Amino acid sequence: MKKVFICLSMVLLVFSSCDNNDENNNNSKELAQVTSSNTSGKITYTNLLESSPMVKSFTIASLDAEGISYDSQADAVTVASRTNNKLETYTGIKAGVLAGTDNLSLSLSSEIGHFLNARETAVYGDKIVVVQDQIAANGNLNKLFLYQRNNAGITLLKTFTTDFKLWGIHMDGSDLYAVVDLTGDIVQFKNFENNASGAITATKRVTIEGLIRTHGITYSASDNVMVLTDVGSATSATDGGLVLINNFSSVFASTAAAGKITMDKQIRIYGPKSLLGNPVDVAYDNVSKNIYVAERLNGGGQVLIYSTPSASGDYAPLSARTEAGVTSIFVLRK
Repeated sequence: MKKVFICLSMVLLVFSSCDNNDENNNNSKELAQVTSSNTSGKITYTNLLESSPMVKSFTIASLDAEGISYDSQADAVTVASRTNNKLETYTGIKAGVLAGTDNLSLSLSSEIGHFLNARETAVYGDKIVVVQDQIAANGNLNKLFLYQRNNAGITLLKTFTTDFKLWGIHMDGSDLYAVVDLTGDIVQFKNFENNASGAITATKRVTIEGLIRTHGITYSASDNVMVLTDVGSATSATDGGLVLINNFSSVFASTAAAGKITMDKQIRIYGPKSLLGNPVDVAYDNVSKNIYVAERLNGGGQVLIYSTPSASGDYAPLSARTEAGVTSIFVLRK
């Protein structure tokens, strides 16, 4: 998911989805990686450009959080709280790193109760999209919630229902891509924001051949690469994988609706060396060409970093660190 924010005292500008930044900036001073957890009540911040990157954890008011994003200029993270069932923005990350403090201040939040069982967010401009996955407690409704954020707060604008289970989402310009949970399919909603509230129909749905169960999704427009995660069986710690589709815009356009993106158009990372069992979220940096993964099952949760391969194979991550209950990951280069 990729973005560029500005200060919370102003309307947020120039964004596109909730995974990673897509600026081609080779003179970067910060490569920020933030993660959320559904067991620890903490988020983490790491500047990966430091000579010895230090992972700093902060306590927030949500024991269970998903869909994290980061605004470097506002020094703020936003999560979809599954504890409090609302969007929450916390400020003071860099100041907290310098001061060695443990907790963050809640600065903005949406009203409680719009969504229940949130799974992901996508952020673009001053808008935030939240996914709700169906459970009995929310009437078995799969929904997309469109919010607007400014200095006054976070306001719900529209609500959409879908006829398929949701998990990961990603905004590319005005178009929303979403995974179809329990399948190997992805969908596109053209001009997403222009739809009226109510039932929403995907513009196009395609199957990714060989992908068992999609969860994480991110797209780099500058590199024209789509990255998807495959959790396989949710209880297996060995059958997960990553699927990369280069030249994605052309591949997607040339695939018929209800058609299949075949394995010869994919680069796949699968196997025991990969440590991928249940990769629930993914981010991509178009400068380093690294892929960042929130692996939920192995070791109780791990943050994994991979170099983008040129061919399919069983590749070990460049680095792996344990993070209890990690649910989402976001990368921003500034």
